[in-house]
Amino acid sequence: MSRTLRAAIVSATLTMMAAPVCAQQSEADGAPYELPRGWITSPAPGILREPSILAKLAMSTDTTIGGEPRDGVYAQTSDMITGAGWISAGPGYRRTVLDGRGRLDMSAAVSWNLYKIAQASFELPHLVHDRLSLGTQVRYQDALQIEYFGVGNDSRESDQSAYRFNNFDVIAFGRLRANRWLSVDGRAGWIPRPDLSTATGPKVSFPNTVDLFSEATAPGIRTQPAFFHSDLSVIADSRDHPGHPTVGGVYRATVAAYSDRGTGAYSFRRYEVEGAQFIPLGTRKWILALHAWEVFSDVSAGRAVPFYMMPTLGGKNTLRGYHDYRFHDNDMQNVTVESRLALLTHMDVAVFADGGKVAPDASDLDFRQMRTSYGAGLRFHNATSTLLRIDAGHSVEGWRVFIKATDSFKRSTPAAGRASVVPFVP
Repeated sequence: MSRTLRAAIVSATLTMMAAPVCAQQSEADGAPYELPRGWITSPAPGILREPSILAKLAMSTDTTIGGEPRDGVYAQTSDMITGAGWISAGPGYRRTVLDGRGRLDMSAAVSWNLYKIAQASFELPHLVHDRLSLGTQVRYQDALQIEYFGVGNDSRESDQSAYRFNNFDVIAFGRLRANRWLSVDGRAGWIPRPDLSTATGPKVSFPNTVDLFSEATAPGIRTQPAFFHSDLSVIADSRDHPGHPTVGGVYRATVAAYSDRGTGAYSFRRYEVEGAQFIPLGTRKWILALHAWEVFSDVSAGRAVPFYMMPTLGGKNTLRGYHDYRFHDNDMQNVTVESRLALLTHMDVAVFADGGKVAPDASDLDFRQMRTSYGAGLRFHNATSTLLRIDAGHSVEGWRVFIKATDSFKRSTPAAGRASVVPFVP
């Protein structure tokens, strides 16, 4: 059954990439191709001649900027949380209602590692002269094998384990746009008691987290309460294209509260600051990408952050030489430097260096004893979006290879684009 599902995912992806080509001329002959009026500008030409088949595949996925999503059936290929596998796919349906003022959206998807997600949402995206959007969403996820190694920067690779986590999240969300680049995002939600159980799915070869760890080494492992959660973010985003940025930056500050509706033992607050900047080095062909992210947990005496909600490092977006979710603790920092060169018009080569650390207290976050990794990769893209990313990262724990369909600085988000509340996803 798993092979059938994986084959279906790959088939759906290839079908979408093979859509009719709308561009008129390839850059393979040295001239920039032309896009229809209202479409995005062409990407920078690469330093080598590009095969025409790659140009056609990339151009077939180009879309207009800022256009309304089309009504009807669509393929849901949004990225799932870290660990779900390199691709996911499933059906979706969208319908405009209330004379264009509202939008209904429903979708479901299964990933390469057989994670599952489903969501239904209603949104009013054009309030107050398009400056305000409000909506509500019900979301379900079933993550089959989330990895856990214990708490701390010195946790051992030999303690690798995995658990299955599924939950519902009912949220209300909104965005206030002050101008083109500045916005305030907020949401509030209710998570009924989640289910934490034995890992399952393809290639599970390590112990069950529930068997290997106790309440002392994995807070919240025995009791999973219902949570009320809320967060507020201020975001300044001047990137040219969030899916494949070549200039500009994005900066975010977030404050969040998580309230244990049972005993209160797992209530806490969280603060995050994150920034990324993309700098052309004299030409659009060569981009220096910088990223920094810090997360702080505010926990009252006698309370604890559940291990599945602790900030974590490791995997495809942070420390690419380590396993997914490799390090957990109350506080976290991560820095990345990445150099991207357009080898072909629609393929970049990249080299990167990652550094990060987790700690029980914010005062312990510094640049000593940081975990580091380095490596190189390829990015296949159209003018606005990363279509496929392949990264090979090395650390003291060996090599890791990651294949994803997102930019390396984009946090893993389930369908509808809002970051996961539980578990914490790097």
